[in-house]
Amino acid sequence: MASHEFRTPLATIMSSLSLVKAYGEKNDPEKQNKHINKIKKSITILTDILNDFLSISKLEEGKVESEFISFDLVDFIKELIHELKALCKKNQIIDFQYQGKSNVILDKKMIKHILSNLVSNAIKFSNEGSEIKIRLENINSHIDLEIEDQGIGISKSDQKYLFQRFFRARNASNIQGTGLGLNIVASYIDLMGGEISFDSEENKGTTFKIKLPNNLS
Repeated sequence: MASHEFRTPLATIMSSLSLVKAYGEKNDPEKQNKHINKIKKSITILTDILNDFLSISKLEEGKVESEFISFDLVDFIKELIHELKALCKKNQIIDFQYQGKSNVILDKKMIKHILSNLVSNAIKFSNEGSEIKIRLENINSHIDLEIEDQGIGISKSDQKYLFQRFFRARNASNIQGTGLGLNIVASYIDLMGGEISFDSEENKGTTFKIKLPNNLS
């Protein structure tokens, strides 16, 4: 499975590099840029796969400990959205809404991994022209985060296995992924003393809900 996950984006990079050269010789910058963007997306996919395998290894060895620091979560999410827009399909929109305080004390690396995984999944499992919503509420004694998509959803029969390592839902078998991401997400949330849940309906979308302690309160 790992071999397949690495080979697919590598094959895309190889073919796109050849086409970038060909369209450069034809002085066609529009098609050149199209394939440069494909290369960038493939590199992001490869990086995510490597990060997943490294994270699983460290979690198994008990080498992962949370490091809480103070940072502005609103600005952090805005920057992350800017990065992830490169993965969006045609006319996909990421909408971010928030209320309450912007400053938090959390593990910044874990939060980045959690949000990157959930938002990139929302992009991957949703169609062109769809909307992905990120909602943040930081008002009382906890932080609430929601990531909602209009994607393929998860069948009732698959939902109980969703956070198991290497599990892939039946309707996602043709979409690239290792089946490690959500297991790592759940582990990181647990290490920060939080909880994750979700609501999903097949062909209608999924909403992941994260609750984390507010260490500033």
